[in-house]
Amino acid sequence: MNVQNTTELSNATKVAADWWRGGVIYQIYPRSFQDSNGDGIGDLKGITQRLGYIASLGVDAIWISPFFKSPMKDFGYDVSDYRNVDPMFGTMEDFRDLLDHAHAQGLKVMIDLVLSHTSDQHPWFSESRASRENAKSDWYVWADPKPDGTPPNNWLSIFGGSAWQWDSRRLQYYLHNFLTSQPDLNFHCPDVQDALLDVARFWLDLGVDGFRLDTINFYFHDEQLRDNPALPVDQRNASIAPMVNPYNHQDHLFSKSQPENIAFLERLRALTDQYEGRACLGEVGDAQRGLEIMGEYTSGNKRMHMCYAFEFLEKRALTASYAQQVFDQLEDKAGDAWPCWAFSNHDVERHASRWRLDDAAARQHAVLMMCMRGSACLYQGEELGLPEADVAFDDLQDPYGVEFWPEFKGRDGCRTPMVWAAQDEQSGFSTGKPWLPVSDPQAERAVDRSEAEPESMLHHYRRAIAFRHAHPALMLGAQKNMTQIGTVLTFTREDQAEEVFCAFNLGTERSEVILPGGNWRVIGEELGGVAGTGTVSLGAAQFCLLLREKE
Repeated sequence: MNVQNTTELSNATKVAADWWRGGVIYQIYPRSFQDSNGDGIGDLKGITQRLGYIASLGVDAIWISPFFKSPMKDFGYDVSDYRNVDPMFGTMEDFRDLLDHAHAQGLKVMIDLVLSHTSDQHPWFSESRASRENAKSDWYVWADPKPDGTPPNNWLSIFGGSAWQWDSRRLQYYLHNFLTSQPDLNFHCPDVQDALLDVARFWLDLGVDGFRLDTINFYFHDEQLRDNPALPVDQRNASIAPMVNPYNHQDHLFSKSQPENIAFLERLRALTDQYEGRACLGEVGDAQRGLEIMGEYTSGNKRMHMCYAFEFLEKRALTASYAQQVFDQLEDKAGDAWPCWAFSNHDVERHASRWRLDDAAARQHAVLMMCMRGSACLYQGEELGLPEADVAFDDLQDPYGVEFWPEFKGRDGCRTPMVWAAQDEQSGFSTGKPWLPVSDPQAERAVDRSEAEPESMLHHYRRAIAFRHAHPALMLGAQKNMTQIGTVLTFTREDQAEEVFCAFNLGTERSEVILPGGNWRVIGEELGGVAGTGTVSLGAAQFCLLLREKE
C-alpha cells in the first residue's frame, strides 16, 4: 500500500470516528414512540419495528431516552438499576436486537445516561440512608439541619420547593435537585465516580455508540453548601424553568456547575475514547451561563464531544437579532465549543407551537438548523410538523405540570404518542389505551398521510437532511460573517472545498438582501430557496442559499 492510500484510509477512519461532528441525531422518547404489545406504552421492540422509517430520514444516529429499570416517578429519569431494562420497555435481549438492527440500517445508537441522581429505590440509596457508617454512607449528598431544624441552605429544586428532603433514618437532609424521589449522588466521593464509569463501560462494551448525558452540569455541588445568591429580576429568564417557578429567583452558583466537574468529564471522555467512534452529548441546564459552560465542557479533545444548552429551546422566538446574539456570545465565550442545536425535545413545548410557526416558517427553520455550525438534534414527530398537544389536567402524568398547573402545563404536551396512521386505532401507536391520549390535530399529520404527500413536511425534512450531508461545509465547515440586517440573518459556512452563503428572513416583512459578488450559484431550490443575483427580495419565511466552489 502506498503512502497516498495509507493517508486516504487514515482520513476515512477519522471521518468515520467523527460521525457525530455535524451529524443529525433523532431523539426517541420510548414511552411514546411505538407500542408493540398493546399495553399503551412504547417499548424497545416498537422502536426496532420503526428503524426503517428513522433510517429513511437520513439521520446519523438515534438517542433513546431512558429505558432502565425505574419506578417511573419521572418516567425513567429516576433510575433504580443502571444495568437492566425496565420490564415496561422489554428485556436486555430486546435492546441487543435493537442495537443490531440499528447498526444494520447504518444508524448509531446513543442512550440517555442519568448520572447526577438515582431513584430513591436504587440499592445504593437504600444502603446509604440506612446509617451514617455503612460503606455507601457518603454516596449521596447528606447534611445536618440548621440548629432550628430547617434545611442546610437555600437551594431550590427545579421541580419546586426546597432541594432538601428530611430523612428520619439518618436524621439528616439529602439533596435532590429534581423530585424528592431523585436523590443526588455525591460526586465528591471517588467510589461514586468509579461506579458510574463502570456503568458507562458496561454499555460501551455492549456496543452503544455514545451517550446523551442528562443534566451534565449538576454532577457536583459546593462542598461548603454555601447559599445561592438572589438573582436580580431583570436577569431572570424561563429558558430552563417556567417563570412561575421560584427556581428562577436564584443565581445557582453553588448548587451546580462546579469546577470539579471538569476532571470527571475528562475521565468519562478518556473511557469513551477507548472505544472507536463513540461520542458524548451533554445537556447543560443553566439559564445564565449555558453557552459559557458548553465551551468549558467541549473545549479541546479531552472533555465532551458536544453539548447543547437551552438558547433555542426556550419560549423566546428565533429572530435574526437573537440568533446573532447567541452566536456572538458563543464565539466570545466558547469559540472552539462544538454545539448541538435542538428546537424541540421531551422537556419543552414543541417549537411549531412555542414559536407559533406556520408551515412555511417551520420549513424554513428546518433548513436553518441544517445550515448552522454544530450538530443537530431532532425530536420525534418534529419531521411531521407536529404542534404541541393539548393535554387535559385529568390526563396529566407529569409531576412538574401537576405542581405548576395551569400557568405551566408540564411536559406531557410534547410527549403524546407518535402518530403513524391517521385512521388506525390510536393512530397506529398502540392497540390498547395509551399512557397519554393521542392528539387528534397531530393525527392529521400522521406518517402515512405525510408519506403520500410529496410536498409534506416529512419529505421536506428528508430533503433538508440530505442537503446538509451533501455539503461538507455545512457539516464541518467554519461559520463566518454572521450579520443581522432587520429581520434577515446572513452567514457563510466554509471549508477547504466550498463556501455556502445563507440568508434567512426570520421576520414577517419582505426585505431586500444584497448577495455576495463573484462566482456563486444558487442551491437549495428543492428546499424552497429563492433564486437571485445581485439583490434578492425575501418575503416572510423565505431564504436564499448560494454555493461557491474553491479551485
